[in-house]
Amino acid sequence: MVKIGLLSDTHGYLDDGILKYLEKVDEIWHAGDIGSLDVLYKLQNMHPVRAVFGNIDHGEIRNIVPEDQIFETEGIKAWITHIGGYPGRYASDVKKRIYTIEPDLFICGHSHILKVMTDPKNKKILHMNPGAVGQQGFHQKRTMLRFEIDTGEIKNLEAIELGKRGKV
Repeated sequence: MVKIGLLSDTHGYLDDGILKYLEKVDEIWHAGDIGSLDVLYKLQNMHPVRAVFGNIDHGEIRNIVPEDQIFETEGIKAWITHIGGYPGRYASDVKKRIYTIEPDLFICGHSHILKVMTDPKNKKILHMNPGAVGQQGFHQKRTMLRFEIDTGEIKNLEAIELGKRGKV
């Protein structure tokens, strides 16, 4: 079993509230728009990190993390990318690849909207977008997800609200 802390759109921002929820996970997954190397390094100092770059990430971040992560863990095939859309409205690049890759778990960020849903075309695919934990953007509440993967099953999914954007 592996416990995952899933976040996106930090835009260079981490606070103690975010870090507190990541203390008891085994891995941190970041779905892009990291915003600074400091954020990436702080997360890496806590736990192993699987991250992708987002549209605001340039230079060194793009040299350290890829655009896509496709991997298997605990019997679940996962695909993390930043701009992915969601079932029925996938981004064009994702739409071309998702039914070929056929992940069990498709994760993206970018929209700043927390969303968890199955793909109606392929009910095997679970889509997750943790929303945004950073202070920049149009989102009202900062959000993230925590869950466990155990022998091919996703369990104990938690949607975590970290307060209003702009309120620390």
